[in-house]
Amino acid sequence: MGRTRFRDLHGLLLLDKPLGLSSNQALQKARHLLRAEKGGHTGALDPLATGLLPLCFGEATKIAGSLLGSRKAYQAEVRLGATTTTADLEGEVVLERPVPELGPSDIETALAGFRGRIVQVPPVYSALKQDGEPLYLKARRGEAVQAPPREVDIHRLDLLARAGDTLTLFVECGSGTYIRSLAVDLGEAVGCGAHLTGLRRRWVEPFREPLMVTLAQLEAAAEQGEAAMDALLLPVAAGLAGWPALHLDEDQSHAVTRGRRIQLPGRPAGAYAAFAPDGRPVALCELDQDGTLRIQRGFNIPPETPQRP
Repeated sequence: MGRTRFRDLHGLLLLDKPLGLSSNQALQKARHLLRAEKGGHTGALDPLATGLLPLCFGEATKIAGSLLGSRKAYQAEVRLGATTTTADLEGEVVLERPVPELGPSDIETALAGFRGRIVQVPPVYSALKQDGEPLYLKARRGEAVQAPPREVDIHRLDLLARAGDTLTLFVECGSGTYIRSLAVDLGEAVGCGAHLTGLRRRWVEPFREPLMVTLAQLEAAAEQGEAAMDALLLPVAAGLAGWPALHLDEDQSHAVTRGRRIQLPGRPAGAYAAFAPDGRPVALCELDQDGTLRIQRGFNIPPETPQRP
């Protein structure tokens, strides 16, 4: 088999990450199937997690950072009564405690304590770096590591179901939240410990009702050819749905794509995504109080690139 011939491809794939793969492994599988020269993901999911992993290709990688900081939602399974070294199923059980009698009101009281802005300590088995090295590598070597506490936002936390000592939760949260840490803290709040046994990411803003694509679907499309694969992609503009939009005319778009400032009086100052008449995003910009449009990051998307899902 010859070497893969990569191509200049721009767009987003809403991947349904399978169980057992790291986010980077899933990205590389998708990138090689699509034969995309450049790709990145928008926030890692653990190998034991499934669900929405937006993948960015080509010029879409320029908005990966904004998607990384977006609000997200998860369905999580939490087993009460046992804590593990990794706060999930992968680790060894280090402590087991009896689960107290917990009625619906007891669980709701415990959940209420974690809604809003809370302080959370990330797991030591995480990709957070300390001295330039991921914490999980230090932890695996047996080094004593402690991640610093951080403030995170829990916008919604609901009990969906209970089966014995396992709770199924819906979590809507801000960037940087660790659901494993939430499981551990909830277990301590009810006095018996807990760990995460299942996790599925439901959505990432602005993709609140995502039509996810599995690797199997992508592989099937790859057998049909480039057109079938490309039909599974969203345009770069889809990742900018939450941005205030500036729709430029041909002259304005031409100037912005060449890095020139233009005047757009009469609009509120702030951050904008600027679009060409054909719907292509041309830049992320900042509009000053005096109407000067300053380019923060430009896009170089060919005019013939499809711009509609």
